Amino acid sequence: MLTLTEINIFPIKSLGGIQAQSAILTDRGLKHDRRWMLVDQEGKFLTQRTVPIMSQLIVSIAGDHLRVQNRRGNGDDLLIPMQSEEWSPRVVTVFADTCKALAYPKIVNDWFSERIGVACELVFMPDDANRPVDADYSTNGDQVSFADGYPALIIGESSLTDLNSRLDEPVTMERFRPNLVFSGGRPFCEDHWKKIQIGSIEFAAVKLCARCVLTTVDPLTSEKGREPLKTLATYRKQENGVMFGQNLLHPAEGEIKVGDAIEVIE
Repeated sequence: MLTLTEINIFPIKSLGGIQAQSAILTDRGLKHDRRWMLVDQEGKFLTQRTVPIMSQLIVSIAGDHLRVQNRRGNGDDLLIPMQSEEWSPRVVTVFADTCKALAYPKIVNDWFSERIGVACELVFMPDDANRPVDADYSTNGDQVSFADGYPALIIGESSLTDLNSRLDEPVTMERFRPNLVFSGGRPFCEDHWKKIQIGSIEFAAVKLCARCVLTTVDPLTSEKGREPLKTLATYRKQENGVMFGQNLLHPAEGEIKVGDAIEVIE
């Protein structure tokens, strides 16, 4: 039996996120997931790939605000309104995509700039921003947030167990930042899915997730190493990269919960 065991929401791209017991699915992913992002002075997205210290900032939801704090819990917190009358329009880039965004005022941006050591702005993706999923994989004009490319990512616990059995030092699932984690099934059974149902919501499994150097950043320390990417490359390398996890689309909106059964339809 396959069972949903984790739901992870990352409100600000590449910062620490939230483990939730349930989540609402919107037209571009889990509600609040990667709707905010830090960009440099040219509007280009920032992640732990180039700014590993971003892993030390974690985000939670406090009513109608985001709370950002240091992972070490030193009391250095920032409350950010989810909606602001002080937003300024921006054009931002995520990989090859360009889309509209709304930037927060200087006081917010200075806080982030000081803590990650890079001059940056916090931006929000409004509902009318257009960022379509890659047309080679989209089926219904699907949209995506500031996530790397797809509305949701799922990984099986057994896949991580298999990887850890090959490593000298085990890693946690946090390295891979999946939205959804499940128990049951053989390692990498998610590779072969085409359609699944979680609770009452049907998902299309459209593309394996190619992993990058972000997985080599220890989220607890921000230190970079060579693992687990080095070991993954020995047995999970394909023509388009080193694969770990399955990207999902969901044509319907609704709610999913930890404990929901997962049915493989195709």
